[in-house]
Amino acid sequence: MMNEKEIGTANSEEIHSNVSPPDNAPKEKKPIFTEKRVERLVAILLGITTLLSAWASWIGHLHGGLQSINFTNSNNVSSQATASFNVCMQAYMADCLAWNTVNDYYIDLEEAKETGNQTRVDTLTKKIDKFKKNNTSVFLAEGIQWMEENDADNPFDMPGLTEKYFATALDALKESQNLLEEGKRDNSKGDACLLVTVIYSLTLFMLGIIGTLKDMPNRITLILISVVCLIFAFIYMCIIPLPTGFNQMNFFAFN
Repeated sequence: MMNEKEIGTANSEEIHSNVSPPDNAPKEKKPIFTEKRVERLVAILLGITTLLSAWASWIGHLHGGLQSINFTNSNNVSSQATASFNVCMQAYMADCLAWNTVNDYYIDLEEAKETGNQTRVDTLTKKIDKFKKNNTSVFLAEGIQWMEENDADNPFDMPGLTEKYFATALDALKESQNLLEEGKRDNSKGDACLLVTVIYSLTLFMLGIIGTLKDMPNRITLILISVVCLIFAFIYMCIIPLPTGFNQMNFFAFN
């Protein structure tokens, strides 16, 4: 049988166990990173990273397409520039030959003027005018006019006259070079998008292996590293210019 002292102690312990803690008693703090919270966070990060990776990959493909188009157009325009240069060279050589003939006429005209043979002067003047009209280009006619006004000996001494013959070819060559440079820039942008995609893939890999880790500190560390990579890739992707003429609505117009 229990004595009175033991009975009193048991009753006292029972009373204390039934007493609820006061309202102002400090509550036990729950950890910030619980199992469920980590799983939700990883799922959200996986979804965001997947979407951003798909976007970067799409933009990279668009840059690659523009690169191919610009390189092709540059090659075509360069071929046109070469053909135009040949045509311009032929026109330049034809005017050089025409000027040699006109120059001979001018020499005969000066001799006729010195001898006072007005009939021959008139004949040579008409011959020169007719020849220049039928056998000289606009550029050579402009050069001859400049020569007569400035008392020069050769129309090809006119500043910028030779460049006028090849202006069309030079413009085409410049356009070809611009297209080539644009294609190179598209190539660089596409490579940058590829790098962003690689970083996103690394982020997806790290997020994917978090479930295999049992220690919560290791999980949190890997999540933080993944977030840093994700933020870095996102900022870098925002710096990369969008493709030239990019408009999302254009991709829904198939006609």
